[in-house]
Amino acid sequence: MSIDPVSVVANSRARRAGIIAKAGGIEKALQEGELPRQIDTTLSEALVLGLMLQDVTRFLVVFGHGSTEIGEVLRVYEEAGLVKTYPVRHETAASHAAAALRWVTGEKVAVVTSIGPGAMHALAGSLAPASDNLGVYYLFGDETTEDEGPNMQQIPKYQQHLYLQLCSTMGSAYCLHTPLALATALRRAMNTVDHPHAAGPFYLLMPMNTQPATLENFNLDELPREAPPALGAARNDGSYERAAEALQTAQRVVVRIGGGGRTAGPEITEFLELVDGVAITSPLVSGVIPYDHPRNMTVAGSKGSVCGNYAQEEADLLVAIGSRFVCQSDSSRTAYPKVRQVINLNTSVEAATHYGSTISLMGDAASTLTELNRVLKTRKRSTTGNSKWFEECSARKQQWDAFKKERYDHPLLVDPVWNEPVLTQPAAIHVATEWARSKEDVVNFFDAGDVQANGFQVVEDDRLGRTFTETGASYMGFSVSSVLATALTDKPFYALAHTGDGSFTMNPQILIDGVQHGAKGTILVMDNRRMGAISGLQEAQYRDDHATNDQVQVDYIAWANAVDGVKTFGPVRKPEDLKEALEQAYRNGGLSLVYVPVYFGSDELAGLGAFGRWNVGNWTEATQEMRHKIGL
Repeated sequence: MSIDPVSVVANSRARRAGIIAKAGGIEKALQEGELPRQIDTTLSEALVLGLMLQDVTRFLVVFGHGSTEIGEVLRVYEEAGLVKTYPVRHETAASHAAAALRWVTGEKVAVVTSIGPGAMHALAGSLAPASDNLGVYYLFGDETTEDEGPNMQQIPKYQQHLYLQLCSTMGSAYCLHTPLALATALRRAMNTVDHPHAAGPFYLLMPMNTQPATLENFNLDELPREAPPALGAARNDGSYERAAEALQTAQRVVVRIGGGGRTAGPEITEFLELVDGVAITSPLVSGVIPYDHPRNMTVAGSKGSVCGNYAQEEADLLVAIGSRFVCQSDSSRTAYPKVRQVINLNTSVEAATHYGSTISLMGDAASTLTELNRVLKTRKRSTTGNSKWFEECSARKQQWDAFKKERYDHPLLVDPVWNEPVLTQPAAIHVATEWARSKEDVVNFFDAGDVQANGFQVVEDDRLGRTFTETGASYMGFSVSSVLATALTDKPFYALAHTGDGSFTMNPQILIDGVQHGAKGTILVMDNRRMGAISGLQEAQYRDDHATNDQVQVDYIAWANAVDGVKTFGPVRKPEDLKEALEQAYRNGGLSLVYVPVYFGSDELAGLGAFGRWNVGNWTEATQEMRHKIGL
């Protein structure tokens, strides 16, 4: 009687999964001697075991012919209660949800796709974690290694490893062409996904014929366990004293807080007092110091605030903490026209040396600031009371708050499309974010476009973690897809996705996936029947807009009601009604959609303005000329 090798493999997998589950994990099973250290397995099973050792037990999947073998391993291990598989309807949405989960809770997810279009969808979505330093695993099916002829859905070109080339351009990648190289692949993956300062996506390409390849006597000790260590404080080579001397002689210190400063809130607060400085914050770190802190001048850049941009324009010394100087926040390198000395704290040599006249302190932000603060305390600053710089910036912040309040006090404008008074977008976002701050577990996500720009001008977070604005890639559809993260986590939270009509229609499958997997959140759709941010930019530059609006009326309430399990509210046209709708949606506990038609037009009360520069369109010549004149 012949032995079916498929059955043998299946039985050994199921038996091994049962042993691991009973022991409470791979390491415990090894320690107890129930699981031998050398096993006969397949590449796909070894890959799943390796991921489990890195605390990757959740898999967002869109299976295809390029991932059937890894799918079978996940089935067996899920039946044993060791992993969880979440089938979704689009690979880009899977990528967004995985990135959001890593951002909010730190938990890891792997995105699994087939070969070809599916992998490309996920690759496109991975621009967000690549831009925002979020560690996410991507497992892509890939063409076979024996080159028997073109594989369906591979890039139609007679050249080897084309998907590997694509993925290696976006981030770090490895093709499992040689099965026993798995340990090396997983080590490089861990070094990327768990990098303590510059994490990012890692792409494991899985050729269809090597996935089921047999690994005899595979040594489980080869699989990596330990994440790379974090850097400490910057080396003390005299730079701290030089920085302290420059800070002591400066008159107008501005501190730019980027994503690398997320964990340094207390140290930054102390530093601001020691140097009589004011802070400007990236949207990535909203709440790293409370909005109402007197030295927080909030966002700055081409879509900044009155106070943030004043601080940029008038400062004579810049302290950059974990910033990579993205064009909008940096006003395309024209943000600091009066700065002649920069002190840059960063873990990236490129970012740390971005500007000329820089004292670079390369190390962890919190540890480096602790040491710099210690040095500063030995050099007492001879000031009494509030400085002129602090008072000037404080006056601009009062002006900014009054500017915003005027708009919140006039929340309704008559819109020519809706032919009735509707909420302005800043007013709607203000109501929603104020409501969110009244709840401990509500997390705001902002989609790209004018929702995003108005959002980071509006939010007044009192702590880190209330708001996540994907400004790195500014990816339409990110916020609505992020709601799915609430169904993946072991650390429960409630999502409020602020989105425009355009961004929502990029990833509407969240309505189905969210219900399927038990997401908890509200999708706040603000409909102005256009790409408002681009329409506004076109009008600012060329006095007219083109091809950024539509004439198609969509019943978003009916759309959402077509999905059993989604609770709907709207159309909402008044602030008090919006607050009540959000409260009811929150009490509903599942997935809800609140629909708000919003104003678009020329009324100055409809927006929060732009106060910086940007190297786009017909502004480029003047912006570039200014950049080179500054010469920083």
